[in-house]
Amino acid sequence: MKKILLIQNKRIGDVLLSSVIANNIKKVFPNSELTFFAYDYTTGVLENNPNIDRIIPVKEKKLKKIPNLFKTILQMRREKFDIIFDPYAKFQSRMICLGSGAKYRIGFKREHKKLKLPFYTHPVNFKKKATLPCGRGIEDRINLIQSVFPLENVDYEPKIFLTEEEKNATKLSKINRPVLMLGVLGSTPQKSMPYEYIAQVVDYITQNYEVTVLFNYAPHQKEEALKIYEICSSKEQINLDIYADSIRDFAVLMNQCKLLVSNEGGSVHIAKALEKPTFTIYSPYIDKDAWNSFEDGKLHQSIHLLEEEPNLFKSFTPEERKKIEANPQSLYLKLTPEMIISKLKPFLQHHLAANVKTTS
Repeated sequence: MKKILLIQNKRIGDVLLSSVIANNIKKVFPNSELTFFAYDYTTGVLENNPNIDRIIPVKEKKLKKIPNLFKTILQMRREKFDIIFDPYAKFQSRMICLGSGAKYRIGFKREHKKLKLPFYTHPVNFKKKATLPCGRGIEDRINLIQSVFPLENVDYEPKIFLTEEEKNATKLSKINRPVLMLGVLGSTPQKSMPYEYIAQVVDYITQNYEVTVLFNYAPHQKEEALKIYEICSSKEQINLDIYADSIRDFAVLMNQCKLLVSNEGGSVHIAKALEKPTFTIYSPYIDKDAWNSFEDGKLHQSIHLLEEEPNLFKSFTPEERKKIEANPQSLYLKLTPEMIISKLKPFLQHHLAANVKTTS
């Protein structure tokens, strides 16, 4: 029986996308034992996945301390893994690969890195452009498998496996109109729209549709989410009492909602994995090609400033681009509510046609 390790030390969306490696490598080695190594706050999207035999949750800050990293390397070496997949391909995971002794160590090339050590037995290039509807992020991860092992009947769609009890949750049962989840804040300030802009988007939804709106945000963002709530007009249609305290709880709650409108991030990937319609607002510095999985103009739609004003980006020097990535708020201001609503309007009309407010 082959022992396989999958390392993805990053945020929720990355972990969920990397679960496609587990779902597909089990087709190649159905009797293998697969261990998923990830930060503890992301593991909710992996629970109950039949293709993952074990999850090793680690604390991000703890792993970044060198003594703890070396302890982890020794622990992984003692496990005697046969195959390691490293879609993270950063210092910590590369060092784990190097010290593991695994016969197959498969990860992405990062030519600009100074360390020229044999981290991987099979280094794989990132794709330059997406060629499939799943987006480049998923294509890259499938390519880690196909570059080394024969794989047929590829399953490109990340999945969240809810239990029957989770599927039958009734947290929203007393609400008698569609419930919309709104991701009002990104996972970082760089992924968050100006508060006035997101409030205008919320107002457009509540003023035109008979719906209840829930706010999604990280627990530490509650104060900022309340600031957005205070400048919204139709507060009676916003329910702040219903909130998911964990990633798993969010998946259960999202499964009961009609659709998601959100800044790009893990919540979008969770909603897609649950086959819920999504409208994604991308931060101006995000490379949409990597993350726009399964956007078909109907079930999943999005907006990116680059598509609205392509010439704006052509004028920037490399130095200016770096400054924008560090602080994209000046560009976010150019992605106006009017732009967003013009794209959002047909999406809502398609999914909420029966819930349009009528004027007397």
